[in-house]
Amino acid sequence: MFRPTLVLPLALVLAGALTLRPAAKAQAPIRVSVNEVIVPITVTDEKGRFVSNLTKSDFKIFDENKEQKIDFFSHEQSQPVVIGFLIDTSSGMMIHWDKYREAASELMLNLLPGDKKYSGYLITYGNQPQLVADTNSDSEKMVEKLKKMKPGGGAALYDAIYMACTSRKTVMGEPYEPRRVVIVIGDGHDTASKKSLQEVIEIAQRNLVTVYAMSTMAFGFHTDGEGNLTQLTSETGGKVETPLNNAYKDVAGYLSTPSDDGNYAIQVGTGGYTAEISSAIFRSVASLSGEITTQYVIRYTPDVQPSSEARQFRRIRVAVDLPTSQVRYRNGYYPYAPPN
Repeated sequence: MFRPTLVLPLALVLAGALTLRPAAKAQAPIRVSVNEVIVPITVTDEKGRFVSNLTKSDFKIFDENKEQKIDFFSHEQSQPVVIGFLIDTSSGMMIHWDKYREAASELMLNLLPGDKKYSGYLITYGNQPQLVADTNSDSEKMVEKLKKMKPGGGAALYDAIYMACTSRKTVMGEPYEPRRVVIVIGDGHDTASKKSLQEVIEIAQRNLVTVYAMSTMAFGFHTDGEGNLTQLTSETGGKVETPLNNAYKDVAGYLSTPSDDGNYAIQVGTGGYTAEISSAIFRSVASLSGEITTQYVIRYTPDVQPSSEARQFRRIRVAVDLPTSQVRYRNGYYPYAPPN
């Protein structure tokens, strides 16, 4: 992520070198002079557990393969964040709709506890995206609105992401300081959007948005949607949770025990099946909540000269001095502010 240094009236400049609060409504076009790149980073060990005791000296960051000086390092648990909940309401969600609606509600309540540092919005998408609730800190109101939703129709996922990045009422007033996160709950397929996958990846990168996803794809089924979610998340620094793909991974004999319901050791329609599905979904809820609230944040000013080439996407790489660790971060940035 990057945060541009803006030319603003003196009254808007706060004391302290590391915090900048843009006006809620811009009075004039923003002019960019220098870019500060902001990189949220997640570090896990070989078992997928979050590593939370690293220091600045454990990290190195490279911009187009050139090491950069880290200007700021933080690992606070209460970093401000703006979270978009994008819920698939297409006909493909009907089978497990109640469980995923409950999971989305749990995410909202966990990630938006009522503190104004944590705000979010709700977009549902069927044949077209709908902004159900614009940015606020009241998760209970969003939960109540989600309860009234019913699935049906096509899926305009890409248009929903584009709306999240550009078309909401308060998006222009959001400061750069909070991390911007989108959580997609759906199977990744798109049948109705006007925007393309590449367009929304770029707009997410330009607008500092990290995309996470909870896939609703069931075990044994594969569609193009899987690749869509993987690309959206990997290129913006997020990840995909697949609870229904993992429901049977610890069950001995699910392929060696034939059943009229299919090769399931936990038979569909039984209490064990329902419990396992619910448990898998809520493990994914816990994983996404932990990911978003347990991140390191690095900032640096790129050692590059402004040029026509500097306007192109620039690749970054983060190295951590911890063997066998897994490091996740956005793969690059655009050096200039999002186009109007």
